[in-house]
Amino acid sequence: MTLAPHATEPSFHPMTTELIGWLAAAILLATVGRQVYAQWRSGSVEGVSKWLFIGQIAASTAFIVYSWLVDNWVFVSTNTLMLITAVTGQLIYLRNRRHAEGRAVK
Repeated sequence: MTLAPHATEPSFHPMTTELIGWLAAAILLATVGRQVYAQWRSGSVEGVSKWLFIGQIAASTAFIVYSWLVDNWVFVSTNTLMLITAVTGQLIYLRNRRHAEGRAVK
């Protein structure tokens, strides 16, 4: 990896750069998606901060805007999917918390 004269980015083949970005996106989405799925399956909020998905929603929204402004469609796509994952996770968290509170009252 060398920098081309007067370039601010490494001189990789554009397809290689895109492939690395999409691979990283797939790994990130699989990891977070697995956590949301595990939370859904467990029906529990134990070990999950109420701020986790709120923070992820805020960060993903800001990253979508930033990625769009710098014209990076790998990150626009990834962060849009992360936003969907965060909203889904938050809804599951709220559902699980409601069920836990209902069981505690009985």
